[in-house]
Amino acid sequence: MATKTRKKESVTFRVFEAIFEDGVLKPLQDPGLAEHHRFSVQVRELGAGDPSFGLAAWHEVYEGLSEGDVAEVEAMALDRSRFSREDPE
Repeated sequence: MATKTRKKESVTFRVFEAIFEDGVLKPLQDPGLAEHHRFSVQVRELGAGDPSFGLAAWHEVYEGLSEGDVAEVEAMALDRSRFSREDPE
């Protein structure tokens, strides 16, 4: 939960996943919100409807790395020997 502070006012942000069904935005878990309280809602679609979402997330993984660092990470990811180990004797 992130908190953003302004002059003499504290605004708390809660982030949770929800699904839109039958005209209602339904949280996938208990969001811990007060009943009958009014809230401002900001909606961001997660992945499925926006193919660039996954690509943008992968760009963040490499953000700030040098070309050499990126090459090293990719080499490790492609090294199949890292996926299965023999049991130590």
